[in-house]
Formats: sequence, C-alpha cells, structure tokens
Amino acid sequence: MEPRYRIGEIAARTGCSPESIRHYEKRGLLTAPARGEQGYRVYGQAALERINFIRHARHLGLDLATIQELLALSDQPNADCAAVDEIASRHLAHLEERIAALSALADELRLVTTQCRGGKTADCRIIQALFQD
Repeated sequence: MEPRYRIGEIAARTGCSPESIRHYEKRGLLTAPARGEQGYRVYGQAALERINFIRHARHLGLDLATIQELLALSDQPNADCAAVDEIASRHLAHLEERIAALSALADELRLVTTQCRGGKTADCRIIQALFQD
C-alpha cells in the first residue's frame, strides 16, 4: 500500500511549509490531493517526490513558471529532452550574467573600502564614492 501523508507530515518530510504546498497546488504544480475521512488533504509518494523536485529546482534559482514547464516535461517520459536542456542552458546563462554583475559590484566595493581612512563621515571616501555616478 502506498504511503499516505497529511500536509504537516509531508511538510516535515520535505522541509516545505504547508502554505507553500497549498500555493503549489493553486499554481498547478501539484495535483489536488485526495481528502481523508475528516476532510484533511492526503498526499502520496508522487506528491512527496514532486515537492522535493520543486524545492531542489527553487534551490537552483528557478522560478515557479519554469519549474511548472519542467514538471510538465517530466510528465511526458518519452518526449525529447531538448526543451529541458534549453531551459537549463538559459538559466545557466542567466546565473553566469548575475555572477559577473555581482563580481563587478564586489570589485567596486572592495576598491572603495580600501580607500577608507577613518575619521569623520564628511570626509569618508566610501560615502563620496556612493554619491558619484
């Protein structure tokens, strides 16, 4: 018999809040669960696996729309995975752009912090640098 979990149990097993799980249901990332005798949501192993998939994808920085695309593709096991590769490649390029921008910001902040000589804020090189374009 397949395991059956209430929302609190599946939340504890996945590290996902019950509110997020309900949100994923509303967004269509999870199918509406069966209801138990007392009206509680009852989830099976497939829901647990999907929530873990969603959490892992979120950890990688994917937005919910992209995760929904990936889940739809995963529901078609015989489909060509070129679309999945394209999504992953696009996200990787976006991450690399963000990393480059953050690296440039870190370099700029590193430069202005080395120019700090202490003293009064009126003479602070960091504040002066921030006022410049």
